[in-house]
Amino acid sequence: MTSHQPPRRSRGPARAAAAVAAVVAVTAVLASGPQAAAEDPALPAPAAASAVPAPAPAPGSAASAVPAPAPAAPAAKGTPAFGAYLDYGPDGVARMAELGDWLGGADLRVGHTYLPGDRWSNIEGAPGFLTSWARWRTDRPDRMLVLNVPMMERNEEGVGDAEVRALLRQGAAGRFDHHYRALAERLVALKVPDTVLVLGWEMNGITYTHRCGPDPEAWKAYWNRIVTTMRSVPGQEFRFDFAPSRGRDAVPWTECYPGDDTVDIIGMDSYDQPRGMPFDEQVSEPYGLQAHIDFAKAHGKPVSYPEWGLFRNGDNPEYMRRMLAWMDEHRPLYNTVTDYCPHGVWQCGQNPESTAVYRSVLSGRTEEPAAAPTIPAPPAGCSPLGLGDWVESWLGGRLCLRLEWWSRDR
Repeated sequence: MTSHQPPRRSRGPARAAAAVAAVVAVTAVLASGPQAAAEDPALPAPAAASAVPAPAPAPGSAASAVPAPAPAAPAAKGTPAFGAYLDYGPDGVARMAELGDWLGGADLRVGHTYLPGDRWSNIEGAPGFLTSWARWRTDRPDRMLVLNVPMMERNEEGVGDAEVRALLRQGAAGRFDHHYRALAERLVALKVPDTVLVLGWEMNGITYTHRCGPDPEAWKAYWNRIVTTMRSVPGQEFRFDFAPSRGRDAVPWTECYPGDDTVDIIGMDSYDQPRGMPFDEQVSEPYGLQAHIDFAKAHGKPVSYPEWGLFRNGDNPEYMRRMLAWMDEHRPLYNTVTDYCPHGVWQCGQNPESTAVYRSVLSGRTEEPAAAPTIPAPPAGCSPLGLGDWVESWLGGRLCLRLEWWSRDR
């Protein structure tokens, strides 16, 4: 954000004239090189000028011809990871490498899939379903497997509120514990005990049988029961991700939060919707992106974006650009774009402009993005000189001139 401050008033014509003369003198000397600037006796003593790092030039500007700084050291382990949902089965695993190649060798460290919610045997992780994902995860120690786990069977069959309420209460009483114990044991046996489990995702909406709205208290008790059951299995290292959809939806997602003891990550599914809503409003709306960041910070939890992508506003490169920048700024533990139509960028040909943005931002990314340069405030009594990008790039900093040295009218 640009700061618009009123100009400071001059204390008299003599000071104004002296200031102009000083700037002209400094600029003239700089044209002869930094060494001449340091040696010219007409300029203030060296202590009067302070070098402040110049901001990086904008891409495509004249200053961008200046040689780039030396590459930063490799990112430390634990830097933000990204990936995509490409398919829930073995095809999704195979496409991970293809997407990385398309992104110029980018390092996709997050694999994301879903357990089918049609029947309990699939929620338990039916034999064979998770094998290929487990193999992908264990091939490298720095990879992350994200698994969406339904809290009910018949999870997308339009079960009514009354039945959902009854099922939630049965779950809170322990009726379904054995299914989650079986899932935990299967994941440990597959040597993926550190899987991130997105349990009961988008619970604040109306799509799923595992929704929270019909009985938030029972829903929270049931979540806690599942987490306690799965954590009781020897060898587990699971992390549980509480991931509502952005906005209020059917019920405020804060009313569904089950407590810090059973939540490891506070996620958010954030698609470009509803129609006509600009990104700034997606940030500021009640229960929106900023509320998510603030809530997670208040509870001492990392954030994530298990699902995000285009939607109601079509091919929207502005959303793509802003969402990627948002995640670079707020450093989620991970993010995975939903890559099929209408949401996606690689497997969906109907979003060419957004695809170009996604590819340009993430192409070749193997570590965390470079931090934006921080420009320190000038020292007290020192006024920065605006000498132009090329001069500041050449000097490696911004000159700052103390104005008191020519004052004679105090």
